[in-house]
Amino acid sequence: MAARIGRLGRAMAARSPAESLHSEASCSICLGYFQEPVSIHCGHNFCQACIARCWEGLEAPFSCPQCRQTALQKSFRPSRELANIAEIARQLSRRGGRGGGGGRGGEETLCRQHQEALKLFCKEDQQPICVVCDRSQAHRSHAVVPVEEAAQEYKEEIQARLQALKEEREKYLESRKTGLRKSLYLGKTKNEGKKIVCEFEQLHQFLKDQERLLLTQLADLDRAITRVQEEAVAKVSEDMSHLDTLIWEMEGKFQQPASEFLQVRAQSIRAGGERWGRAKPETWEPEFRPTGTPWRPLKNVVVRGTLRKCQGTEEANVTLDPATAHPNLHLSEDQKQARGQLRQRDLPDNPERFDFEPCVLGCEGFTSGRHFWEVEVGQGGVWALGVARASVKRKGPMSLTPKEGVWALEAYHSLISPRANLRLNPLPRRIRVSLDYEGGRVAFFSADDDAPILVYTRASFNGERVFPWFKMGMGLRLCP
Repeated sequence: MAARIGRLGRAMAARSPAESLHSEASCSICLGYFQEPVSIHCGHNFCQACIARCWEGLEAPFSCPQCRQTALQKSFRPSRELANIAEIARQLSRRGGRGGGGGRGGEETLCRQHQEALKLFCKEDQQPICVVCDRSQAHRSHAVVPVEEAAQEYKEEIQARLQALKEEREKYLESRKTGLRKSLYLGKTKNEGKKIVCEFEQLHQFLKDQERLLLTQLADLDRAITRVQEEAVAKVSEDMSHLDTLIWEMEGKFQQPASEFLQVRAQSIRAGGERWGRAKPETWEPEFRPTGTPWRPLKNVVVRGTLRKCQGTEEANVTLDPATAHPNLHLSEDQKQARGQLRQRDLPDNPERFDFEPCVLGCEGFTSGRHFWEVEVGQGGVWALGVARASVKRKGPMSLTPKEGVWALEAYHSLISPRANLRLNPLPRRIRVSLDYEGGRVAFFSADDDAPILVYTRASFNGERVFPWFKMGMGLRLCP
């Protein structure tokens, strides 16, 4: 429609308004004025019957008869404004056929009845008339205006309708853009779905491989147990045979005369005792040590990462905040490691800095969500790690308890009252800290096998921002 409006403007500059109106109000298929005009996918307009006949019997794609642009479906949008313009053009054409209408090349059209110039326009009859017709009985009581004034009124009416058509076309264009955006989003959604299917196929394959491995180990263990059991049964049977022989010999001694029995008494008892000691069955307590890959909890990074995604837990990229570090702490350039040193650094005593305990906070704080990070602890010293509220005490001695806004693990002790010694064997050197802000939960796990170490429940953060918190021993390193 915008192209048609543009052509109409250019044509009106090169041709008379009547000719331009006739051209733009005509169907390019039947070459007549539009009858029930409709707009198709490319914006061109045709009579509904004409375009229907043109596409009758055809299969997709459907091409525009004018610009050949194709579409997968038939799409007809009725155009009432264009129908009104076509009707106006049709009426003007009929009036011109009766002797009205503008002339060409600057010549005036004459009234067929009076041979006078058609300089007036009768609004009642909707046709141009001459001055003689104006005085006649037929038009005496009618509203009559100059032809130029009537033409200007019609031009303004057409211009208003053209503007409405432009606005309608803009709406269609915006609707099409919205449809394209939805199509792109749908494509991205399909691609993401394919990725998810592929990842789960890999996960299924990994689990199948693990299942086969564990079943193989169980079969090996079953055979080992059966072999050891058979050996133990054979040993017990042999010992029972020795015992039966000893019992038979001892019972035979009882049948001897008293003089003979007393002569061999001491020797028989000693011999029987020795033989009894040799025949005493051993307690069987086999240790099951299957060969091959150790049977332990799954430690595959892909599996654990997938499970954490399903649980909504995000890995936090934690870095240490130099503005909070105690002067005796030295931070690495990437702010991922910290170690203690004997000599204090010359640092400004800003309000955020710890000045008594060798502590440091993470740069990133949390006010919602589930997050985790992993830390490698040193081989010695009294270290501690966990989370702390933003309002935690920075100056002077501090009580490392949940009451003071600290939820932490200190050298495998829980910081609760009374302090609890956590019995762990072996001691993990890589620890995962897990924070569930909305759930009020802080948990510590061994990062190697996901074994739980300590869990704080009902943690009250009071709506404050919570930061990763560290107290140095020999040193700590944040894992990437």
